[in-house]
Amino acid sequence: MTPDYSVETLAMAGGARRVAGVDEAGRGPLAGPVTAAAVVLDPQNIPDGLNDSKKLTAARREALAAWIMAHCDWSVAHVEPVEIDALNILRASHVAMCRALAGLRQPPCHVLIDGNMLPRDLTLPAQAVVKGDARCLSIAAASIVAKVLRDRIMVDLAQQHPGYGWDVNAGYPTPGHKRALLDLGITPHHRRSFRPVHNILCKAPLVSD
Repeated sequence: MTPDYSVETLAMAGGARRVAGVDEAGRGPLAGPVTAAAVVLDPQNIPDGLNDSKKLTAARREALAAWIMAHCDWSVAHVEPVEIDALNILRASHVAMCRALAGLRQPPCHVLIDGNMLPRDLTLPAQAVVKGDARCLSIAAASIVAKVLRDRIMVDLAQQHPGYGWDVNAGYPTPGHKRALLDLGITPHHRRSFRPVHNILCKAPLVSD
């Protein structure tokens, strides 16, 4: 499946002038923020090669993110671990999406949200699109911006907290990251509500990988 502009076109046929795609990156990691991006593409000026960020090479993601940020109305928002722990990761992801939309230069007429659920605080006309990053170019663009900017944060945090491999694992629960949790301990950037971190905090019996 390759994303196209058909869902956006349908919204525009219904009267929407500005359609925003929204996606998040970082729901699964044990550390770092969850990041959401909102992007409004110009239907007359869409770059070739937009796709789900997970299907692109790092170099291609960086190139497309640079193009999107230079030519589109876009915004990004991060929700940090302390807020993730207070809200839960789904709610935190939705809060990040709403904040990203609020940061656009102009409010969109219609919003396409990746997934099967709309954020409960979203007041704009919107629809949820399952596998939206593989179906809609606007959501694919948002997925690229969210992943690239979140990855940059994790590379920076990896320099401040060496040993966890965040520059390569982006905070996901790889075997090396989980071993580092045991050997080096928990940082302020870890999500304490996530089971591998929570178990260490509670000193629960740990099962080896």
